[in-house]
Amino acid sequence: MLLGILDLESATVEDIMTPRNEIVGIDLEDSIEDIITQIKTSPHTQMAVYKKSIDRVVGFLHLRKVLVLVNQDNFDKQSIINLLSKPSFIPESTPVHAQMLRFKSEKIRIGLVVDEYGDVQGLVTLDDLLQEIVGELITDEAIARKQSDGSYLVDASITVRELNRLMQWSLPTEGQKHLMGLSLNLWKQFLNRGPALSCTGTRWKS
Repeated sequence: MLLGILDLESATVEDIMTPRNEIVGIDLEDSIEDIITQIKTSPHTQMAVYKKSIDRVVGFLHLRKVLVLVNQDNFDKQSIINLLSKPSFIPESTPVHAQMLRFKSEKIRIGLVVDEYGDVQGLVTLDDLLQEIVGELITDEAIARKQSDGSYLVDASITVRELNRLMQWSLPTEGQKHLMGLSLNLWKQFLNRGPALSCTGTRWKS
């Protein structure tokens, strides 16, 4: 935990955010039946509500407030809109420790990360920030499973920072923030530079 706190000075929300393509939200262009099903089955407590694209976000919906209404005969999309809280936008270069203070002062727990043009790049929550300090409190399985050939099987959606901290590795954190992006970059280097990397099947080694 102390190492996590000391490391906050160098971390930004971009390092720990949920990437844009993994944001789970409610599209008001969907049918009300599909939206109700999504609300009832979602594992999240809050969800972004948008129209067609996450760039056209309307607000955030707290599912606890809406679950008591979804079975009413007059429940419709306007019922959802009436419950929305104003979306919070966070510049991607915002330091993690600064965003923690902002969440506290504004009494919010979730926000959308945007680039310099205002385009949504990801989503970050207070839980994400706290996890940066204490790590994953509950895991269903090991983050990285060592294979018989010495390689590791890792969920590619994990951030490079988190993987480095958990495994005591030193993978580069500049540039791509998630293991998937880093792996693709290394694969491109392999294709461009030839024997710099060796590869067997879908596994590569330096």
